Amino acid sequence: MFTGDRSGDWLFRALYRAGFANQPDGRTADDGLGLSRAYITAAVRCAPPANRPSPAERDCCRPYLEEEVEIFRSAGVVVALGQFAFDQVLRILRTRDEGVPHPRPKFSHGVEVTLENRTVLGCYHPSQQNTFTGRLTEPMFDAVWQRARRLIEPR
Repeated sequence: MFTGDRSGDWLFRALYRAGFANQPDGRTADDGLGLSRAYITAAVRCAPPANRPSPAERDCCRPYLEEEVEIFRSAGVVVALGQFAFDQVLRILRTRDEGVPHPRPKFSHGVEVTLENRTVLGCYHPSQQNTFTGRLTEPMFDAVWQRARRLIEPR
């Protein structure tokens, strides 16, 4: 996921700078990129028209994300790239009774939601629309990944 596209360029550079990746880029499946203490997934597993998933697409893909949340139930930090992912993760964690507040927190870049067993960080998606316009800058992106690193480091 993200391998070989501009969003991936941003993501892998940031993961590398934060110590989650062994190299700053990922071009192909066999290029040697390795992640450490990080896992990448998606709330929707298709490329929807205009990059705007419909509620039906969200609901169709939800079981896959639910299964990954279960597999990684001990993950102390979730970084959600974009509002869509942020909302979907919090919906799933609410159904798992993980202490998601009512009303559900609103998405913003850098928002931090502390739950019973993990923290969810909101982050603008590194799409070209966000990076080309300056809505997301590399220092902004790095700040989220550095925060994730600090949250998972042993005290």
